[in-house]
Amino acid sequence: MSEPDVSAAPVPQGRYVPAVVAGGLVHSAGMTPRRAGTLVLTGCVGADVTPEQARWAAGLAAGNALLAVTEAAGGLDRIARAVRMTVYVRCTDDFTALSAVADGASAVLARRLGEDALPARAAVGVRALPGGAPVEVDLTVALA
Repeated sequence: MSEPDVSAAPVPQGRYVPAVVAGGLVHSAGMTPRRAGTLVLTGCVGADVTPEQARWAAGLAAGNALLAVTEAAGGLDRIARAVRMTVYVRCTDDFTALSAVADGASAVLARRLGEDALPARAAVGVRALPGGAPVEVDLTVALA
């Protein structure tokens, strides 16, 4: 699959803001693989979503998170580095390749911010995510 394209700011799917600036950091809300507010992939990794599809979806979700923090920061040049990222993976009980899925999110950040700006990361398997999304990503960045 090609690199996910993120060109429009993520639209909140509930009562929250896409990102918040506080104490020299910008924290994104949880972002799912959406384009123009529409979830582009649903399902459970290890059942009806392949690891490759989930990896691609994690990249799209990370791109959305990066766009949210970039807009809140006032531009990509205002971001010093990514600090922390959590990738939630909706998966079957026996699916354990969570880091491989999360690598899709890291790949997008590395391409856009550089390898030296990669964050610390957690990949967490969960039972459900908003709208039936297979992945959700939240991101914290430091301001320059």
